[in-house]
Amino acid sequence: MARFKHPAIERMEEDITKQMAHEMSDVEMFDFEEFDESLVEKTGYSNYSYWRSTFQAFARKKSAMFFLSLVVLLVLFTFIQPLLPGQIDYFVVNNDPASGLPYRNLPPGTSVELMNGTQHTFILGTNSIGQDLWSNIWAGTRTSLFIGVTVAVIEAVVGIIVGILWGYVRKLDFFFTELYNVLDNIPVTIVLILVAYILPAGVGTLILAMSLTGWIGMARFIRNFIIIIRDREYNLASRCLGTKTPKIILKNLLPFLISIIMLRMALAIPANIGYEVFITYIGLGLPATIASLGNLINVARTMMLSPALRYQLIYPTIILSLVTISFYVSGNAFSDAADPRQHV
Repeated sequence: MARFKHPAIERMEEDITKQMAHEMSDVEMFDFEEFDESLVEKTGYSNYSYWRSTFQAFARKKSAMFFLSLVVLLVLFTFIQPLLPGQIDYFVVNNDPASGLPYRNLPPGTSVELMNGTQHTFILGTNSIGQDLWSNIWAGTRTSLFIGVTVAVIEAVVGIIVGILWGYVRKLDFFFTELYNVLDNIPVTIVLILVAYILPAGVGTLILAMSLTGWIGMARFIRNFIIIIRDREYNLASRCLGTKTPKIILKNLLPFLISIIMLRMALAIPANIGYEVFITYIGLGLPATIASLGNLINVARTMMLSPALRYQLIYPTIILSLVTISFYVSGNAFSDAADPRQHV
């Protein structure tokens, strides 16, 4: 007895048969390609570079490039100036061959005869004891920049280490929080004055005094930022995959901290120079035998009431202002450029 099939079922079977035949013909039309691992890696390749993107973003800011070039030229010239011909050592007192008296407070551009019989033009004049103000300013700038940069580097190294441990290692949070509360309540000026008063005057004393508490601000900023990003998904995934803590810090956390670090360092350099000027102003800074912007400003401030001698205060103040503004503008611009969220 023949079995009856519904017409709809017959049409469905015919469609399935045609589809299978069509798929078989498609398979016959194509050949399997052999697996090539190098091609897989090539498809996932990216030419992104963090530092290249940072410098490209920074270079687009014309004002920042101008002030960065300015501060680089100032730093270079402080080292080149003593090597130029016709320069006089900043510590040398220039005397008049006829009378034997120092050339005191000569106005800028004055040409005189020196003890060795040569003619010399004092570009920025002389100070109250007959020293070349031009050489004093550049020697003082060199000393002040050395102090500012050295203290900024020490603050950055200590602040980064403490800030990362403070923010990432939960067991150390209580210890560093209490340490911060104690140190932050001690005025910076008191620390500077006490250290400068106890230890002998010198560059090392100033660096030590500024570095004792200067790292606190850097450590606090880094700690706060790490707390924000330490538990994000990519960090949790890295920990779950067994990635070691140092690698997580270097690869996942530090790129986001570069902007904070550069900004704090750029602001710390002029701030440290300002502290050096302040300590010298109150008589506890560098000795008079060491040229610095603090010494120059401290000596010249007594001449403000004499219009003819104000140049001795104006010139070092201009250099100090240029250094401060240049570091501030270029530091802010580099901080923005170093933020990975700004890279596209």
